[in-house]
Amino acid sequence: MPGVCSARVGHAGSAGASSPGSRAQWCAVRAACRAGVATGILVFSLTVPADAQTRETKSHTRDAWVRAAIGPEGVALDLPPQEFTARDVTIAVTKARRSGTALDFTGQNLRHLDLAGLDFSGAAMAGIDLFGADLTAANLSGADLTGGNLNRANLIRANLSGAILFNATLMRPDVSTTLEYAPHEMPKFKGADMRGIRMTTKLIGADFRGANLYGAKLGPHEPRADLSSLPASILKSCDFSGADLRNVDLSRAVLTFSSFVGAEMDGIDLNLADLSRADLSGADLTGADLTNANLDEANLAGVKGFDTVRGRDTIRNLDRVRW
Repeated sequence: MPGVCSARVGHAGSAGASSPGSRAQWCAVRAACRAGVATGILVFSLTVPADAQTRETKSHTRDAWVRAAIGPEGVALDLPPQEFTARDVTIAVTKARRSGTALDFTGQNLRHLDLAGLDFSGAAMAGIDLFGADLTAANLSGADLTGGNLNRANLIRANLSGAILFNATLMRPDVSTTLEYAPHEMPKFKGADMRGIRMTTKLIGADFRGANLYGAKLGPHEPRADLSSLPASILKSCDFSGADLRNVDLSRAVLTFSSFVGAEMDGIDLNLADLSRADLSGADLTGADLTNANLDEANLAGVKGFDTVRGRDTIRNLDRVRW
């Protein structure tokens, strides 16, 4: 696999991007890349107006991940993503682990591939497309999945501890082999950077200890629709102890028996959330929205900022809270 580096540029030809060159040069570099003689691959996030039409960029969507071949004649944009098979990925991972070299799948399309049990720990995978991929028991600890698409992926027993999932999407992943949703099959997110992630899922007993979910969106994602018909996240018996949950959207989420001990929950949206028997002891609820939330037998011992909580008059079963 060619060497890969990452960068962000405003548009083709701006600071950080090489000048386009002639059409013949572009074609020569594209051919060189396909022949495996290009000096590297540049992967970057290209931001252009949605209606932009240029020879170099064509009509890329805003903030789309784009690959560009770096060859002796300059940089050739608009190169389609390299196609990988599960065998290709397995060989690349195996060779990298044996040689101790870094793994880099930045911006690649690995949709629907069987990647079960592979070791992607510490890999560069920003902008990767893992839609529907089988990541059963895969090791993604410490991997950089910034902006990645993990929608519908199989994450049974996957290890994402310490992974960077900044602005990634994780919609309705497969996390259990049965309808029982056994805790030992849940993916691990301990210490992960999940800031701004969009996630709708069902997890029972998942580990989010010390994770950073600042600004994450775990509630319904279509504000114009009838929210009562949209799927809400079910996060029963999950451990969010010490996690950063500031400004997180957990509206309508089912959080029964979950632990939020010592968590930072400033500005969190818990509108209509079910926190029955949840443990929020020592958590900071400054400015949290608890409108119509259910706190039946929840433990709020030592919570901070409860006097600033919004919707206090609408909280259900407040008289049954353990202080």
